[in-house]
Amino acid sequence: MKSKFLLFLTHAKIVLLGVLKPLGIWGVAALAALDSSSIAIPMDIIVAGYIWADRKHFWLYALMVGLGSAIGALVPFFIGRAGGELVLLRRVDRAKFDQLHDRFARQSFWAVLIPAAMPPPTPFKLFAFGAGVFEMGILPYMAAVFCGRTLHYLVLGTLTVRYGPQIVAVALRQTEQHTHTILWIVAVLLAVLVLALLRLRLRKNNAAAS
Repeated sequence: MKSKFLLFLTHAKIVLLGVLKPLGIWGVAALAALDSSSIAIPMDIIVAGYIWADRKHFWLYALMVGLGSAIGALVPFFIGRAGGELVLLRRVDRAKFDQLHDRFARQSFWAVLIPAAMPPPTPFKLFAFGAGVFEMGILPYMAAVFCGRTLHYLVLGTLTVRYGPQIVAVALRQTEQHTHTILWIVAVLLAVLVLALLRLRLRKNNAAAS
């Protein structure tokens, strides 16, 4: 049953690519929306192909992916806002939840932007879900997703224009071989960011108190 479902998803992705490819930048935006909302799509490879065919406008593809991602990422965000709190409260007590809520509120923009800018297999949807659970503002959330994904594809576009689309395939193979290492790096970076921002916050509070 599982293999049939995976086969169905594969065929569905092929159909989607066939339908959306002729739409150019609008097709890229639609694929990005689907990728960030529900269906995992190999966006880096697809966008690299588009950019290689239209190298002068690689920045425009980056902007459209950022826009599509920001719109599509509202799906896991609203799922988290609707029922994610109950899921988390089954695993942590109310005091811990409130502590996590306060921390996310202080660093929410960067806590979304950094995962959005990271390459696969960064579990971005988990951060999107968390942003909804901790009630991040919709506009700051969309801005963080847009900035992160646009930054990612500006870098990807620059590398593609310089070295060709094959550079993306090479990079993806490397990331697949070091998936666990990458996830640990992401976790460490986020932890360092949170600690740095908390320290800055404490300094400001101490300065205000004195």
